[in-house]
Amino acid sequence: MKFCILTFILGCPTLLLAQGAVEVGAPSRYDSTRSVYIKSYPDHFALWPVFKQRSLDFRLEDLPHRDRRLRFNSNKTYGFGVGAYIFEVVIELTVAVPLAEKDEAIYGDSKARDLQVNLFGKKWGLDFFRQKYEGFYLTDPKMNIPANTPYPQRDDITTHNWRATGSYIFNNKKFSFRSAYNFTESQLRSAGSFVVFGSVSGFKTEGDSAILGHNYDADFGRDSKVLKFKSTAISFAPGYTYSLIHKGFFINGTVALGPSHNWLYYRTETGETGKDLNFTAFFLARLSLGYNGDRFFGGVSYVSQGVNAKFETVQLNTSTGQLKVLFGYRFREFGFLKKRLLDLPKYLGITS
Repeated sequence: MKFCILTFILGCPTLLLAQGAVEVGAPSRYDSTRSVYIKSYPDHFALWPVFKQRSLDFRLEDLPHRDRRLRFNSNKTYGFGVGAYIFEVVIELTVAVPLAEKDEAIYGDSKARDLQVNLFGKKWGLDFFRQKYEGFYLTDPKMNIPANTPYPQRDDITTHNWRATGSYIFNNKKFSFRSAYNFTESQLRSAGSFVVFGSVSGFKTEGDSAILGHNYDADFGRDSKVLKFKSTAISFAPGYTYSLIHKGFFINGTVALGPSHNWLYYRTETGETGKDLNFTAFFLARLSLGYNGDRFFGGVSYVSQGVNAKFETVQLNTSTGQLKVLFGYRFREFGFLKKRLLDLPKYLGITS
């Protein structure tokens, strides 16, 4: 059984932590207003088991003929592990859960390396992930795949994908992302906010042979011979988020859509290369629901991000998704657990 660390999530970065510690402990008009809608837990730590399902897929679409859409799917990776909120930092570690042999026979084996960092402040947030996936299976609407029959598989295709997405919450006195997605706070009343996202991303995929191959010469022309393509994008997306609260139960939805500026590069089997610049679209969607009480908390969340890019007569659509399930309990801090991240070097006798 091969185990790999799929996800390492770190919340409340050192720089934001220093600011947050002051805001939690210092009474002010800002905090008193915020406390009507949001409850924090500065003297508690929390533990929870967590289950995750992550995916990285891409789609190629023939622009002159919109009905030709080929999707390369990863055999979704599953992870199980533990999480903790300690020293005002969120840490989650998961290991890969082996897939059923039947699924591997039909969809192939996707090898995945996945690192994710989520930083949530009261106003600002940052999501960063880096992924490397090997092995995809192809779905083609024109193919009729019988039940229990393997899909066309490309275990030679490798993708590298990374993205850094920053966010700013305008109504941060009444709304908290941390309540819905890492449970370090609790939303007491229903509220929403306009939010703006900015993103920088890179996506690269290549195979030992052409990504599409000669079977698709008639549909995609010269683009069927592309062996490697790479996209780098800068995106901006305004959006809105809202949390509906009822007796500790909540449901949050977030949607954002905006323009994306793409730098493209590709290389064909014959060694021909091409470059292009264009504007396309960036989208982001988040959904979370569950229960967030003073002691027990838990829920299900799904986050999806994607960007489009065009080269020649083909549009590339990339998307990443994460489904996460967790249940946890808050404990009152004691002993060294009352320390904060910035206090640890001094507590452990480490001096500069």
